[in-house]
Amino acid sequence: MRQDKGIGLKNSIGPVPFLLCRGGAGRDMNNNFIQSIRIDWDQIEPDSYLRSIEALRGMEALDFRENITFFVGENGTGKSTLIEAIAVAYGFNPEGGTINYRFSTFDDVSELGSAIRMVKGYRRAKSNYFFRAESFFNVASKAEDYRDMTPKEVYYARYGGKSLHEQSHGESFLAYFQSFDREGLYIMDEPEAALSPQRQLTLLIQIAKMAQQGSQFIIASHSPILLGIPGADILSFDDGEIRRCGYEETESYQVMEMFINHRERLLGRLLEEG
Repeated sequence: MRQDKGIGLKNSIGPVPFLLCRGGAGRDMNNNFIQSIRIDWDQIEPDSYLRSIEALRGMEALDFRENITFFVGENGTGKSTLIEAIAVAYGFNPEGGTINYRFSTFDDVSELGSAIRMVKGYRRAKSNYFFRAESFFNVASKAEDYRDMTPKEVYYARYGGKSLHEQSHGESFLAYFQSFDREGLYIMDEPEAALSPQRQLTLLIQIAKMAQQGSQFIIASHSPILLGIPGADILSFDDGEIRRCGYEETESYQVMEMFINHRERLLGRLLEEG
C-alpha cells in the first residue's frame, strides 16, 4: 500500500499523513451518493471540544472511494462524531431513521454537521437510513407512529410479521434493515452492538449484497466480522490521524486474533497484571 500526497490535511503541529489507496477493481467513485466531504473549520468555535479530537482537527477533506467505508479506532477518537455529522449534513434526523424521520428526545448534536460541505453524486438514493444503536428504540417507536391507518398485518409484513417492539433489539434492527430492498445510502454507528456473531454474519451478507446492487454504506464499527467484508475501505482514527489501513491492521482484528489463538497466555498475563 503506497502513501500518496495528502489532500489539504493539517493540524496545529504540522501536516498529517493520509493514505490514499486506489481501492476496488476500477470502481467509479462517481457512483457514490456521497463522493466527498470537507470541513470548514471557520464554522467551528475556537473553544469547541471538536478541536481537541486529534484525528478530526487534522482533517479538512475526505474522499469516499468505495461503496462500503468503515471508520475504526478506539473509543473517543472521533468516529461516531464524524458519522453523526455526515448524517446530519446529508439531512438525516440526528437520532436516526430514514431521511423523513423528524423527532427529538434529546439535544446533544455537535456543530460539526453544519460545518461539513458535501459533494454528492449524480444518482439519487431510492432509500436511506441512519442507524444509531443507542436511539434505535426511539426509531422503532416512531415507526409505529407512521403506521397511520395501514392494517397491522400489511404494515408489519415488512418487519417479519410483527411489531419491532415485539422483537429483541437485534431482531428488530435486522428486520427493520432488511425491509430496505432498493439501492440507497446507509450510515451506521456500531450496528453490531445488539447482534450476536451469527446475526453479524447475516448483516454482513445483507450489506455486501446491497453494496453490489449499488448502495453506499458508511459505518463506524468495532466488529472484526463486519470489517472483513471484501473490498471495503477501512479508515483508522487511531494515533491522532485518519489513515487508510488493511483489515489485518485493525485493532479489532488483532485483538480478536490474539485472544483466539493465544487465549490462555493472554489471559494469564492480563490477570497477573490486574
